[in-house]
Amino acid sequence: MTKFLISKINMAEGGDLTADSRVTGAPVSASGTCLQGQPVQIVTTTDQHTFQLDEERLEEILLSPNVRDKKVVVVSVAGAFRKGKSFLLDFFLRYLNAQASKDWLGDDSSPLEGFPWKGGAERYTTGILMWSEPFEITLSNGERVAVLLMDTQGAFDSQSTVKDCATVFALSTMLSSVQVYNITSNVQEDDLQHLQLFTEYGRLAMEDNGTKPFQSLQFLVRDWSYPYQYAYGANGGMELLNKRLELNDKQHPELQQLRQHIRACFTNIGCFLMPHPGLKVATNPYFDGRLSDIEPDFKIQLLELVPLLLSPENLVVKEIHGRDITGKELVEYFKLVGGDKPYLLPDMLERENNRLFEHTLKIFHTTRKMGGEEFSKFYADKLEEELSELYENYTKHNEGKNIFAAARTPAVLFILMITFYIISGFFGIIGLEGLANFVNLLMLVTLVLFAVWTYIRYSGEYREVGSSIDKAADMMWENAFGLIVMRVVHGGAIRAAEGKKKD
Repeated sequence: MTKFLISKINMAEGGDLTADSRVTGAPVSASGTCLQGQPVQIVTTTDQHTFQLDEERLEEILLSPNVRDKKVVVVSVAGAFRKGKSFLLDFFLRYLNAQASKDWLGDDSSPLEGFPWKGGAERYTTGILMWSEPFEITLSNGERVAVLLMDTQGAFDSQSTVKDCATVFALSTMLSSVQVYNITSNVQEDDLQHLQLFTEYGRLAMEDNGTKPFQSLQFLVRDWSYPYQYAYGANGGMELLNKRLELNDKQHPELQQLRQHIRACFTNIGCFLMPHPGLKVATNPYFDGRLSDIEPDFKIQLLELVPLLLSPENLVVKEIHGRDITGKELVEYFKLVGGDKPYLLPDMLERENNRLFEHTLKIFHTTRKMGGEEFSKFYADKLEEELSELYENYTKHNEGKNIFAAARTPAVLFILMITFYIISGFFGIIGLEGLANFVNLLMLVTLVLFAVWTYIRYSGEYREVGSSIDKAADMMWENAFGLIVMRVVHGGAIRAAEGKKKD
């Protein structure tokens, strides 16, 4: 697992940072006080264009005492690369750190800190980052929730495939309660097409339960240049979006289907029009986010946009199948693939995989394609590779649903305790009190291990210890108890067959 990004890029060439920032390297808020937390990379990319979840880092955030049992709000920003997603998220941090005070924007000379960002034409953020310290907010009903901010890798850069872009966007949409779709200049047809592709990628990975798969989508149109037609802000944004998503009889069926798909995927859809932040932001290589370099119109709209998403009355709690979830449940949701489908026998899963594998390749080879045989072979090989990778992942997740495998550790520990109890009693009867006491000690140690394992499974803490206990139990099962059980079962089957022959 690659190391996550934890330090803010040094922009000191364009102006002095605060003393706190220079001395500690920690992000600072608009008021100059240190922000609590840092950006943590929870999903990393690999050179093979695959993604890895850093479970340890994720659990450090979501299983912390002040988050694990609280309901969570997850706000994510996604879209094309180099369009100011991380820059925007740092204003979200300012607002939350200031606890929604009226002067949360701060003074004009404070640099913008938090998620790493910089100007330029090359991508900077990779994978998915989450702010390490959730913000506790009290809702209007008095309930305390934890607000989490996520930053995502930009789409359509020269190093990412379409699959990479779709995967990141789909993951962030599935995991967030509010997805900010960051686009530039206008809501264009290709923006809607990309959204359809990305959300379909995520929708297929989710269980169909008859409800809309995703929660809130906020189109954020940056650098809007036509305020005389549609005004800056939420009202002008909704007028524009309704115009773009309207259906009429003159549209091609494909365009109608696109619009129906988007509306069917999200419980709530909004749009906000933002002005350009100014030439100093776009052209100054030393721009460090201070408000004095940003155009007044942009700051005015920030004062409307950020509370629209993050004020207590507007927060959207993360739901799964219509039920609010906690930090602990969100951890499991991050890991979840395959929904609530039951465990399948391995040979049945393999047979079904082989059938679908052959069927998929048959469709690929019988479909007319451009580019000739050589061009086609490259994609055929890639398809086979991806199908094999998917089968391997499904096999692992299917095994995780095996209730007998899940019960193996407690079964082994229970058998050990019974065995030690019987042996101890035997030694006591024949007068070997020293050995009896030693076996009793072993039984007590096994009981303690069972209690520790049960606590770890319930709380999610000390997972490394739990994994060690599981490995030891697996070893004892495979080398001792499992063999005994197999022999007993096999012997019973033989005796049953012999008895049937006699009858």
